[in-house]
Amino acid sequence: MANLVTTFRFFLLFVLVALAYQDDPYWLLACTPLVILVFILDGVDGWIARRRGESSLFGAIFDIAVDRVVENVLWIVLADLGVVPVWVAILFVTRGILVDSLRSEGTARGESPFGMMSSRLGRMLVSGRPMRLAYGVVKGAAFAWLLFLLPWPGLAPEWWAEWRGAMTLTGDLLVYAAAILCVVRGLPVILEVAFAEGLFTRHASSSPSGR
Repeated sequence: MANLVTTFRFFLLFVLVALAYQDDPYWLLACTPLVILVFILDGVDGWIARRRGESSLFGAIFDIAVDRVVENVLWIVLADLGVVPVWVAILFVTRGILVDSLRSEGTARGESPFGMMSSRLGRMLVSGRPMRLAYGVVKGAAFAWLLFLLPWPGLAPEWWAEWRGAMTLTGDLLVYAAAILCVVRGLPVILEVAFAEGLFTRHASSSPSGR
C-alpha cells in the first residue's frame, strides 16, 4: 500500500508539470494545492509503511528515488520557466546525484539509505527526523510559494505590479534556505564516505612531501 502511494505521487508530479506550462492562469491556480498534496503524501506513505509493517529496503530506496525525481524535476521546471536561477537546479541535481551514488554502496550491503551515517553529527543532519522534516517543509514551502506566484501576472496585473517585489523576495528567501539545507545535509554523506574509504589519507600519503 505504501509503495502505491509513492507511485501515485510520481504520477501527480507529471500532472503538476503539465499544469505549470499552461497559458491559462486559471489552470495555474491548481499548481499550489497539487504540490502541497504531493508533499503531504510523502509523509503518508511512510506512515502507512510503519503502521502496516511494510517497511523494507526497497520501499525506503523507492521513496527516496521518487523524492529525488520530484525535487529535481520541479527545480528544473522552475528554472526553465524563469522563476529560479539555473544554478539552483544545477545545485540540487548535482547534490542528488553525488549523494545517491555514494549511498548505493551502503544499500548494496543491505543498509538503509539513512542508516549508513556513522557520526553523531552526520546522523543528526542527514538521518535525524527533525532535520529531515525541516528540509521537507522548507522545500515544500518554496515550491508551493513559487508555483503560487505563477498565475498572478495574468490574473491581476495591477496587483502583481504593486506586490511583485515582496512576493518574489519571499520566494527568494525560501529558495536560499532550501539550498543551504541541501548543502548542509549533503556534505556529511560525501565526507563520511570519503573518510571511510581513506580517500583523503591515501592522497596525503601518496604526495611527494609525505604530508
